Amino acid sequence: MKHRTEQQMMDLILGVAERDERVRAVWMNGSRANPKAPRDQYQDFDIVFAVKDMQSFIDDPSWVDVFGERVIMQTRADQLDSEPPYEDWFNFMMQLLDGNRIDLTLVPLELMEEALLSDKMCRLLMDKDGVLPELPPPSDEDYWVKRPTEREYLCTCNEFLWVSTYVAKGIWRREMAYANGMLSEFVRPMLIRMVEWKIGLENSFRVDTGKLGKYIERHLYSDQWQLFAASFAGGNYEDMMKGLLAMGELFRSCGREVGEALGFTYPEEDDRRVNAYIRCGGRFEKIEELLNRSRTTRRPDEDELPKGSTVVVQQEEPPQFRYRRIHEG
Repeated sequence: MKHRTEQQMMDLILGVAERDERVRAVWMNGSRANPKAPRDQYQDFDIVFAVKDMQSFIDDPSWVDVFGERVIMQTRADQLDSEPPYEDWFNFMMQLLDGNRIDLTLVPLELMEEALLSDKMCRLLMDKDGVLPELPPPSDEDYWVKRPTEREYLCTCNEFLWVSTYVAKGIWRREMAYANGMLSEFVRPMLIRMVEWKIGLENSFRVDTGKLGKYIERHLYSDQWQLFAASFAGGNYEDMMKGLLAMGELFRSCGREVGEALGFTYPEEDDRRVNAYIRCGGRFEKIEELLNRSRTTRRPDEDELPKGSTVVVQQEEPPQFRYRRIHEG
């Protein structure tokens, strides 16, 4: 099936709205309404229809078939945490067979002005009754990185360092699902937050890093980006440990930079101790030795292990855990 162009899709969407008297207004938000977002064929069409009798659209979903054959669709009713009645909004998210995707949200007329004005990155496309206010040009201001408070900064540092020890424990135990869960659900969000604060500082907190940090690569220096990319582990324990150490190095670098710029104190001693804990490879008798080495250097990640080596755990026959060093290259 040939991929339909942006103009073809917009003609189709607005044609559907024009012909259905229940639809009284249409606007677009999301990346296609954002003049700063990169343009490509994978962008969603984030569309809102303000409608009369919203329940009639919900009761007979076949009306969306006009948009084309689908790979799959999800509606609000398909989401486990959502229960009827759906009186404030409803959506039809459609991945179409030609590669286009429409995220179509319905809102009742009585809520349309509130919904329209709730998002500055919005472009009004149709107002059949001429009742909606004129909008300023779309802006990504609502999505700019926010300057952290000192408490937000310190709690983020603590959460990153604290949960990093859980990841290390999962690696040493050879519990990949547990280690990866801790890494993905708790440690990485703190890393992304700190990286976004660094990017925010460099742009006077007038920058949007995108959903889940998807625009981060645009803003990091190459060495920092390499650390960020290296933090995504492969399907083995050695790569997972390398990823955790890369995350620690990047967090430390950005954390110090953000703290210094905003007058906050980076928790150097906590970082030093957690770094030694992770690098000991579960050989806890080595922690004090690593700490003593690190105190002779400015940075906790220097001179703690022979260059080019990473400590992980090899699980063998009983006793349950025996430790060894795995040397890179």
